[in-house]
Order: sequence, then structure tokens, then C-alpha cells
Amino acid sequence: MFGDSFPAAVRYAELLADAGVTRGLIGPREVPRLWERHLMNCAVLSEVVPEGVSVCDVGSGAGLPGIPLALVRPDLRITLLEPLLRRTNFLQEVVELLGLDHVTVVRGRAEEVLGSLQPVHVVTARAVAPLDRLAGWGVPLLRPYGEMLALKGDTAEEELKNSRSALSKLGVIDSSVLRVGEGLVDPPATVVRAEVGESPGGVRFATKRAKAARADRVRRRR
Repeated sequence: MFGDSFPAAVRYAELLADAGVTRGLIGPREVPRLWERHLMNCAVLSEVVPEGVSVCDVGSGAGLPGIPLALVRPDLRITLLEPLLRRTNFLQEVVELLGLDHVTVVRGRAEEVLGSLQPVHVVTARAVAPLDRLAGWGVPLLRPYGEMLALKGDTAEEELKNSRSALSKLGVIDSSVLRVGEGLVDPPATVVRAEVGESPGGVRFATKRAKAARADRVRRRR
């Protein structure tokens, strides 16, 4: 699964099992199942990410799914977005230790970086929030016709059904539940895909994005 990046994946697993636990980024009970439940479960997301696109991993935490995705897909430009300092410190250390030149760590909340962060083709997330709330954070970060890919559990179908109205208001034009990693992980990973149209986040967020971008340009001139 990881190919030439396998040694880096091993190092990442070691960091999660050590510093990740001591810094409270991952529970000690997760250590025995790091590979199947976390690294591999996240890496298979690469099956549905287009080639050579920009990705923002919202609420990246300990780097899941962003870092496993980066390890198997060096063609991607990935931003790990995380509001907590202790987590961004860990993420920056991991990125530097593993030599992930195509990965950038940004501290902040999705609503705070709107306008200053370039819109991306794909937003990813795992275990961040219920789908409707997650979409409110992630969808506005997309460029037109981009997509949000959220790793979910057994309740994915129900969450999507209950969130369709909220997704529509955010400019989502198509949504579905996918199974990825057949034959690689057991059970396959469940992904909710939400594709947007011309106005990610809807008109309200388009206006907010434009205002934030103008304010950011003014700050840079100063």
C-alpha cells in the first residue's frame, strides 16, 4: 500500500505510538491497531482523490487522514489545517522528519482561514464532527466543482440522508457514500463524498470569502 514510502509510514506509526500518546493526540488503546484502524484506513482514501490536486485536511489532529494520504500520494499538495497549537507542533515535526515537502501545516479554524487560504480541489476530514456541521466548515474552502471527502463509520448513510438539506444550502450538487480499500482493509473504509457546483458554501460564503480575500490583500500591502 505505501510502496517506497513504507519506511516513512513506519516512522510515522512510531511517532504516533510515542509522542502522539504522551501529548494526548491519540489514545494508548489505539496503539496496537494503529496500522489497520488508522494508517491503512486513511491511506485507502487515495483511491478517490484525483491526480495532482490541492487538498485541505480539516481538523487534522494527529495527521489523519492527511499524512497517510501524503505518504502514498506525493503528487498532491496537502494542507493540514488544525486549530490547536500542540497538534500543529506535532504535525510540523512529523512533516519535517518525514521530508514531506508537498505538505504544509496551518494553524487555524476553517472559518478563520476562509479567504486567506487558497480554495482547494478536495477537502478531507476524519472523526471531526457530524456531517452537516463538518460541511459548514469544509465546503466553503473548496474551489468551484471541488469535493469534500469525509471518512465516516457505520452511520454514514443515515448522516448523509439527514444532512442533504444542509448540504444543498451549502452549494452541494451531488453526494454519495463510497466504500474504498476493498481487498486492502477489512472492513473497507466508508467515505461520504459531497461535490459542489459553482458556489461552494453558497452565496453567503462567496461574499464572505471575497471580503476576507480583500482584507488579506490590504494587510499584505501594509
